[in-house]
Formats: sequence, C-alpha cells, structure tokens
Amino acid sequence: MTAAETISGVQGKMDGKKARIYTASEFKAMVRNGSRPTTNEVDAITCGTMGVMSGTMAVMTVPVTNPGVFKHAESIKMNGVPGNVGPCPNESLGIVDCIFYGTSRRDHRYGGGHLFRDLVAGKPVEVEVISEGKTYVNVITLAAIPFARMILTRGAFKNYTCFVNGSESEARTIFSGPKPLGSGLSEASVSGCGEINPIQNDPELRYLRPGASVMLNGAPGMIIGTGTRSTAEKPNLSIAADMHLMRADFMGGFRTSEGPECLTSVAAAIPILNDAMLDSASVLDEDVALPIADVVDRIPVSKDDYGSVWGNGTAVSRDMTKCLHCNNCLADSLCPTDAFPSGEWDLTRCISCGFCVSRCRGKVFTAHMGSVNFNGNEVPIVIRQSSRKRAEELCDLLKTKIMEGKWRLKVF
Repeated sequence: MTAAETISGVQGKMDGKKARIYTASEFKAMVRNGSRPTTNEVDAITCGTMGVMSGTMAVMTVPVTNPGVFKHAESIKMNGVPGNVGPCPNESLGIVDCIFYGTSRRDHRYGGGHLFRDLVAGKPVEVEVISEGKTYVNVITLAAIPFARMILTRGAFKNYTCFVNGSESEARTIFSGPKPLGSGLSEASVSGCGEINPIQNDPELRYLRPGASVMLNGAPGMIIGTGTRSTAEKPNLSIAADMHLMRADFMGGFRTSEGPECLTSVAAAIPILNDAMLDSASVLDEDVALPIADVVDRIPVSKDDYGSVWGNGTAVSRDMTKCLHCNNCLADSLCPTDAFPSGEWDLTRCISCGFCVSRCRGKVFTAHMGSVNFNGNEVPIVIRQSSRKRAEELCDLLKTKIMEGKWRLKVF
C-alpha cells in the first residue's frame, strides 16, 4: 500500500487540509448521476444514523450527600427513573456509582432516554437514594457528575426490519408511536437510515473496528467492539463516549405504545483505502433490503428496499394556516419526542418521524412518508423510528470538524 492507501495516509491529508471529504449524501448523489469518484479522488465519506437504539446505557458517579451521611445505597432514581447501584460500593462516601438503562421507565411518558437528554441539556435532575430505610435527595446537573460515560451496547445497525400488523386488533409494540400499530395492514413502522448508515457503507467493518473513532450523540467516541447479537449478516457496534461532550439535539426519548424508548445517534468518517471500500460505500437506498414482518410474530415474510422509505424526502413540514385549533391537539399529545410543548414546534426535539402527518385532523403536517409492499399489499408508512434528516446533519457536522482539523481517525 502507498501512504495514501492507509488510515495514517488519509489522516496526514486531513492534517494538511488536503483531504477530499464527502458527506454520504454528497457521495450518493455522484453515484446516482454516474460521476462517482475513484479511490484517488475521495479520501473519506462521513456517514451517520439516528434512531431508537434500545441498547443504550450510562455509567455514572453521582454525588448525593456529604461523606458519612449514609453507608450503602440500596437503590437510586434520577427524575424518577430507576437505576442500578454499583458495581462499586463506595461505602460512606456520599456518592453512588450506578448504571442507568435507556429503556428504564418512570412512567409511560418519561424514561432513560429522556433522562440522558435532560442531563446533556444541562437541566437540573432530582436524585433519590434509599439507604437503611431512609431517603436522601439531591438536585444536580451533569456538570456536578464527575464521571458520566454512555455505552452503546448495540447500535448503528446495518439493517432493520419493517413491521406491519395483519391482525384484526391494534398491536401495542415498541415498533410504534404512542398509539398502537394499526390493524389490517393499515400501517407500517420503519427504522434505519439506509444508504448513509455507517455500517451500510462499511459492512465488512474494515474501518469500524475496536479503537476506531466515531461520534456518539455528537461527542467523540470509540468503538469497543461489535454489539450484542451482532452477526456477520447483521452487524452492529458497541461504542463508548463522555456524556459531558454530547449534544442534546442528537439524542433523547421516544414514546411508543409500550412505553418510552431511547434515541441515540452514531456518525463515522469512513476512509476509502481501496476499490473494495469504494464499492461498499457506493450502496444506494434501492440496494438496501428492507425485510418486512408481521409484528405479531416478527418473522420476515416479505421484503422491500429503503428506496421506498427515503426515496421522496426526509423532512416534515408544517402549514399553520390549516390548524383547526383542536382542544386536544393530537400532534402534541401523540408526538413520540414531545416536540410540541405549548403548541410551539421544538425543532431540536423533532426527528421528522412523521407520526403527526397521519394524526393531525387539519392536515397541518406533510411529509413524503412512502409505503412498503407486503405480499402485494401497499402498506403506508406512518412512523419512522429513525431520523434521516438528523443523520444528514451529523454527516455535515463531522465533515466540518474534519475540514477544521478537529477530528482524527484512529490509526491502527
């Protein structure tokens, strides 16, 4: 290999501000119009994904009281979300080492994903510890937590399954919004960012190996291995990063009819070292298979492709002149990310999932949601549990960091 065909060679070009960097969307556009660069014309492609990733947890050292006030913490909650004490006992130190899962829940509206976002956003959170029958309460922010590391145990999945409901009853499921998935093949739920997903562009994990630099929720992170239930056919990653460096708009909670889930994002700059990596990175939505299963048994029995999901657009738009001013605004009460507090549209929370499009009575919201073909039946997509729009923003952010000299590839 020449220097330019190694990771250190690509990093050298980045350091010298001579690297040719494309976002995944920019590169795919060139592939589509027949002007794909050669390996001598592209050095790295920034890729990203954001969506529901249940395998997200945070390991923290949380201050509760002064030393000597309590001996051992028996339980801990933050904003009502239950955590797990340990593994270190921290006897009589007034602090608690603990683990919180992104899927832990306070109630049907608030869970670990919401807690993580609130912490990263700098909001005060209430800590409650029980020890020997007594309750100790403290109110803190992330700045007061000296150690807060997020670990993605499985995420950035190469591929997902689309779910439909062929039964005669609505289906309560994590693969929905706050309302159950509609019966009689009336609704489809999809996940995955298709052609811009990091693993989709590096399916052999040539770069995405332990030690590689990636971005987790906007923060510098490192791959620590493949994730749980990862296989050669359906790989996923395990990643760690410091929560203090994360961005709230690239993470959060997501309400489903089975309770809150956790939104997590991953981005990576994939170096193009040879023709094989260039070919892998040339994948398009219409090349990416989308298995379709009935949510009742979750067995894929049909398939479509991601061109059906993202081929017509990624964003949701709003026209308030159509608003009927309903007493019970369904766009608000049924928004999976609570992006409509007091009727205002909080774009930092909106992930363009599209659930409002089918729920708003006045048709205020519009998006090209698409449909999937399930055994000859066209089933409309009503909810997207991944945000292609936000993932594209991640790709832009990472490209900017590289061009400004603020991002480094891991040199193996």
